[in-house]
Amino acid sequence: MASAAADIGEDTAAVARRWLTDYRAATPATDMLYAAGLDDPAWNAALEELAERAGDDLTAARERAQRHAEDIGTGFRIPGEGEERPWPLSPVPLLIEKAEWQGIAAGVAQRADLLEAILVDSYGAQNLVRGGSLPATLLTGSPYFLRPMMGLEPPGGCHLHFVAFDLCRGPAGEWRVLADHLRAPAGAGYALENRLAIARMLGGLQQRLNVERHAPFFAAFREGIAARCKRADPRIGLLTPGRLNPSYAEQAHLARYLGFLLVEGGDLAVLDDRVYLRTIAGLKRVDALWRRVDPRMIDPLAFDSHSAIGVPGLIDAMAQGEVVIANSPGAGMLEAPAFGAFLPRVCARLTGESLKLANIATWWCGQPRECAEVAGDLDNMVIAPAFGVATNVLTEPMLGSALSPEQRAALIADLARRPQDYVGQEVVRLSTMPVVSNGRLEARPFTLRVFAARGADGSWHVMPGGFAQIGDKPDARAAVMGEGNWSADVVIHGGDPVAPVTLLQPSDTTQLRRNPGTLPSRVADNLFWLGRYLERGEARLGVIRALLGHSISADSGAALAADTVGRLVGLVVEAGAAPQPDSLGRAQLTRFAEAAMDATDGWYSVRAINRQARAIGAVSRDRLSADMIRLLDAPYPTRGSALDRAGSLQRRYSALAGLSSEHMARTDAWRFHDLGRRVERAVATVSALLALGDPQATSDDLSALLDLADSQISYRQRYLTGIARVPVIDLIALDPGNPRGIAFQVAAISAHLEALPRLSDDGIAESQQALARELAALVATAQAASFGRDQLFAIDNKLADMSNAVARRYFLHGSEPLRAAGLVVG
Repeated sequence: MASAAADIGEDTAAVARRWLTDYRAATPATDMLYAAGLDDPAWNAALEELAERAGDDLTAARERAQRHAEDIGTGFRIPGEGEERPWPLSPVPLLIEKAEWQGIAAGVAQRADLLEAILVDSYGAQNLVRGGSLPATLLTGSPYFLRPMMGLEPPGGCHLHFVAFDLCRGPAGEWRVLADHLRAPAGAGYALENRLAIARMLGGLQQRLNVERHAPFFAAFREGIAARCKRADPRIGLLTPGRLNPSYAEQAHLARYLGFLLVEGGDLAVLDDRVYLRTIAGLKRVDALWRRVDPRMIDPLAFDSHSAIGVPGLIDAMAQGEVVIANSPGAGMLEAPAFGAFLPRVCARLTGESLKLANIATWWCGQPRECAEVAGDLDNMVIAPAFGVATNVLTEPMLGSALSPEQRAALIADLARRPQDYVGQEVVRLSTMPVVSNGRLEARPFTLRVFAARGADGSWHVMPGGFAQIGDKPDARAAVMGEGNWSADVVIHGGDPVAPVTLLQPSDTTQLRRNPGTLPSRVADNLFWLGRYLERGEARLGVIRALLGHSISADSGAALAADTVGRLVGLVVEAGAAPQPDSLGRAQLTRFAEAAMDATDGWYSVRAINRQARAIGAVSRDRLSADMIRLLDAPYPTRGSALDRAGSLQRRYSALAGLSSEHMARTDAWRFHDLGRRVERAVATVSALLALGDPQATSDDLSALLDLADSQISYRQRYLTGIARVPVIDLIALDPGNPRGIAFQVAAISAHLEALPRLSDDGIAESQQALARELAALVATAQAASFGRDQLFAIDNKLADMSNAVARRYFLHGSEPLRAAGLVVG
């Protein structure tokens, strides 16, 4: 095998052996690698692959894994933060042998069936409560027990479609359950992205270890949710709370991978107990929603009336069997830690079996004996809120031994007042796995999140792997680790070859599709305004560069040059980018240009425009290429002169324009994006002509106008005798062959609007199309010699009216799309 370590005199096998030897010398016996043995071929293969690509530099390997994750677009957000963080990926995967994994998978499937049975009973006959197997307080005391769901049988008869569990491995090698995730299980997308990144980095591992693939699991989930819909070819959406959700990037990736529509509550409407998606072609029926929205927020008519992210009437549609919701609202009550105290008994009653994956030991303080036991042994327990929500004393689990005297006294007092709000749990010590730290392999505690999805036949399919969350400190207590600081791919390996299953089309398929699918109104709105903001920023930068570029000498004393500078300044001031400068001297102009670039205190600067474009890019991950997202997410330049930074930003905008022009398929999504660009470019050109193109314009005015319209070269190729007003006006306003001119923009706008969907087939132009035709006629009949402010104002007004007509017709406006005739189309 070729070796990247050959330069230092060792082959990859020797490097891997040395890593293993050094690692084991400093590693506790609870480590996963110990269970496999030092000479385990799987671990040797993984580390040899790592050495082949990273040489002997493990820090470089970690950085390379991070770059792969960033290239895929993996990110997450901490609640309260505005910016996404890069997903922390370890280059060393967690290896689990297939035979061991089969035992884990069997326990996961059993647990999922058990939780489904408890939900059916809790929202139905409640025999478990009647028979004493569950205290009624566990149901009624949970904020996630949703009374409107009582007696409601979900479509297909299933409450749970997709579940996740956090597992830990104990010192003796046994696996146990730390937590259940049923409300909106997160992380499957991260598991998929981890696999993609590690596959790029350790490309030979798949064949060497016969690694189990994720694709069959996702295919089973997609088929399972479709099988519970009424229509044979259902439309499925992933319902997201929006871009500020911590796992929005994961949701966008999953929606794209599974072929689901990424939708928000405002995209949907319920009409006659059916759910519809607002699209540019009218209302399109939605058959199923994989929700990532808090269940209490999902329908303001059924649950929290203050919710602004839900869909009014959604639960009524579910009750009529017209929409499948995965998971069913109300499932989250079983996430409460208090249920862990009763699951072994309930499992025995319902199935006659013991739990294959045991819980960590739990004592619910709502029972007098258990409460006394917890209160008397605080130092040896973890104390946690019983229902997963903050109590009067605790907001999250805490080690009893870590409580201050004041906290301990407050807890004891609250246990006496409201014992049902607390649980005591054993202090779990975790097994460890290798992670790269300080340039070497070190042992760190980990937990494993696994996922299960219900297939078309109703059985559970368990994702072979999931992802590991790795602590940043050697302390192996679960309560100390928290959410973890690193993640790792989880590789399930065995001796048998694995079929190359993928959700991608097979290379020999004959199924063709040229229809790009449904375009939601919100997405069209976002893409339209992304185009406008990018063009607006580029136009603003053009004026700033003209002011700073010294093509005009503001200090020369020439009155005409100063007048031209004043007109350029006026363009910036009228746009609200910066306040009027006291004078037009070089120092004042520089400060003015810097303010127009960077001001944040209420001014509409380039920075503010850039922020708007970035915000739209953040909610358009499922529609834009990774390169476009990367450019939109790039940090705003803060170093160098204003002129240098303006040039850097303008090159970035040009790159974005090139990507949209050459890489976006000519779909309706692209049409809205380009339509926004054309409208904004036409508006900016009208503003420049009004400022610099009047009959008294000087040669400096006209030269600046050509600069702003990026038409200097075109003009000089045509006219060799100098600058004259009428030829400049003709080139910038009326020449249909100038891609920076008004006439060209008007023609492109008309073409886009003619190609976009209409609501009727009577051949009559809709409002936006009629306005575009009027605008085209206005430009086509204008004469350069008589072209002036009246015509420019008329064009500007038509552009504004047409933009408003586009918004009314295609974008979201409260309930208006529901009232319009002809919008319900299927």
